[in-house]
Amino acid sequence: MGAFLDWGLEKDLFLPFKEQTEKVEKGDRCLVSLYVDKSERLCATMKIYHLLQTDSPYKKDDIVTGTVYEVNRDLGAFVAVDNLYSALIPKREMYGRMYPGQEIEARVAAVKEDGKLDLSVRGKIPEQMDKDAELILECIETCGGGKLPFTDKADPERIKAEMGMSKAAFKRAVGRLLKQKKIVIKEDGIYSL
Repeated sequence: MGAFLDWGLEKDLFLPFKEQTEKVEKGDRCLVSLYVDKSERLCATMKIYHLLQTDSPYKKDDIVTGTVYEVNRDLGAFVAVDNLYSALIPKREMYGRMYPGQEIEARVAAVKEDGKLDLSVRGKIPEQMDKDAELILECIETCGGGKLPFTDKADPERIKAEMGMSKAAFKRAVGRLLKQKKIVIKEDGIYSL
């Protein structure tokens, strides 16, 4: 039939299977809207896309908070900014695991003509490059032997899986570390100096 949600009241809230965008498991958090069903009962729906507004006060590079309400592996993560405005973290910007109910902080990457927001969980390139460089140095130290077992020529999927960043971001950070003379690249990996 569906799931019963604890929403802080004496009686749980019913979320029918047909109103779920993803299977709900015990312990999950999900963003829902309320509606009255044909039996005059209050129910929940995870289908909230059409309820979100597109007239947000945000502009490019603003930092926003929101709730992930749906993840589509082909498109990205749909986010309700302030639980009110429509936004998307495009697939190319998704790093790490995202799931419905997750609270995120992100940067507005673009405001579309229709008012919807594109978000990025990464900072602007100059600031992000410093963070990425620090992460690479930390990984070199914790991998053992002061070596990262691959270089900037590695497959983009391996870099994304092991470092949580795109190949382009990885190459920028490695370039910065090379200029700062903190690393050296050899055929079998990247070493700290």
